[in-house]
Amino acid sequence: MAMNPSGAKRWQKMTGANIGRQVGIVLDDYVYSDPVVQSEIAGGNTSISGNFSIEEAQDLSNVLKAGKLPAPTRIVEEAVVGPSLGQEAINQGLYSSLAGLVIIMAFMALYYGRAGMVADAALLFNSFLILGVLAQFSFALTLPGIAGLILVFASSVDANVLIFERIREELDHGLTLHDAIAKGYSRAFSAIFDSNVTTLIIALILFIFGTGPVQNFAVTLLIGIFTSFLSAVYISRLIIEWLVKGKTVSKITFSTFLSRKLFTNMNFDIVGKRKIAYAFSTVFIVIGFVLMAVQGGPNLGVDFRGGRAYVVDFAKPEVASDVREAVTEAFQGAGTEVKTFGQPTRLRITTGYLADDESVAADKKVEATLMAGLKKYGADNPQIKSTSKVGATIADDIKRTSVLSLGLTLLGIFVYVLFRFEKWQYSMAAVVALFHDALLVIACFPIARLFGLNYEMDQIFVAAVLTIIGFSMNDTVVIYDRIREYLRENPKLTFAQVVNPALNSTFSRTMITFTTLFLVVLVLYIFGGETLRSFSFAMLVGIIFGTYSSLFIATPIILDTYGRKEARERGTDLSTKIADDVDAPKLSKATV
Repeated sequence: MAMNPSGAKRWQKMTGANIGRQVGIVLDDYVYSDPVVQSEIAGGNTSISGNFSIEEAQDLSNVLKAGKLPAPTRIVEEAVVGPSLGQEAINQGLYSSLAGLVIIMAFMALYYGRAGMVADAALLFNSFLILGVLAQFSFALTLPGIAGLILVFASSVDANVLIFERIREELDHGLTLHDAIAKGYSRAFSAIFDSNVTTLIIALILFIFGTGPVQNFAVTLLIGIFTSFLSAVYISRLIIEWLVKGKTVSKITFSTFLSRKLFTNMNFDIVGKRKIAYAFSTVFIVIGFVLMAVQGGPNLGVDFRGGRAYVVDFAKPEVASDVREAVTEAFQGAGTEVKTFGQPTRLRITTGYLADDESVAADKKVEATLMAGLKKYGADNPQIKSTSKVGATIADDIKRTSVLSLGLTLLGIFVYVLFRFEKWQYSMAAVVALFHDALLVIACFPIARLFGLNYEMDQIFVAAVLTIIGFSMNDTVVIYDRIREYLRENPKLTFAQVVNPALNSTFSRTMITFTTLFLVVLVLYIFGGETLRSFSFAMLVGIIFGTYSSLFIATPIILDTYGRKEARERGTDLSTKIADDVDAPKLSKATV
């Protein structure tokens, strides 16, 4: 045994006073050995001699190592939710899920007719499958998990949208119904596969680096990726092929009177507006980050800054600013934030008072100080409904893992896109666009704060940003896939010549997916409760900017890098080729 100088001094004194007596080596109230002190031991190095076998010596060594350091346990992260608030959250989550499911099913039926009803049947099958897997492995379904479930519903429809849009294109090209269905599923498969893999990368990173609610969200998302792929690619195909089997004429439809002429003959010069988009994004991000600096930095939640948060119910509505002034004084000027939480009689009070002290005594002291401050303010019968605590050390860990999660996500997507599309410009453009989306969402928070919408950035916010990246990447992959298809079937054409036709041909799918997901998240924002308000707000703005970036940022960046290089190699002017081919793209008959 080796000791530090302080231990060596004490050990020398103890052994000198107890020569001839025994030293008990005890672990968990069991005496493993009792060697005799033969002389005073100086220098801090001690050996035990005796008639030991190798196994006995090894056992004794393990006992000494096991007890060499004290290992005190302390709670560094904790959340307590009262039964009434918990039931309220459950109700909000269930109502949001049901409302989202109904909206998706109604939209699909109205837009695609009987084919939309097939997609609805596959969606119901998917819902039961997810819940069955969660039940089988005894996963707890928390409120973030319910949010993940709603997003799975919306994203699972995206695969059906890709397939049905492809089938409609093939029918417009004059193929028979059977051939159009076979070709539609075949051509949509690569885009569906790629988009699911990119989402899988994000879900895995969230699962590995997330904690608590974020991990629950990731579990639901992971399960949903596999079940959605199964239900959209195989279950819906089985139903559709069964409905048309042996029939030359079938009643199944892939459009209705509402959608038949929608998004047809589109010919927008999307990439021609790319410089305007670059300027808009730059200005928006700069404004957001300048406002953030003026407001004293980002509005970080307890997860990132450490501290304690309390949800308090009052007998009557209270003014948040007045309560903040009273409790800040009680907390000796420590950083404190008070805001209305869901209803006028409920406030969420967050403080950094004693954030570095993670002991139970500190927890009790902070709560007593809060109640004393509320009593001095004159609050009528305040009741604490839920509490949460994150220690300063764990908050630093969460910040590090959040940054690491974002970095690994972008790296994973870069590698996968490079593997699938074989040009680094595609990967670079995708990563730049995704990083652009993350910056835009972050910039929205201080801008919203300017208008009185005070949302915190916490772990769930990080999950929202990564989910937005997945949604945006899905959109981008679909466009990349169509560009690759056009270039393979028209080898004499350049990237600049096919980029606008590709963007226009996938525009209907982009807008349908945007609409379904936006409506679902809007329901979550309205009915999902205050706990998920920050998450759903980030998702709402992220869906808007993710759709915008896939059209105006990601693909145009490839045009300004690879497309410009290709134009130089072929001796053509980039702007002229784009302008010439917007009106009359010379694509093969199979892809027009």
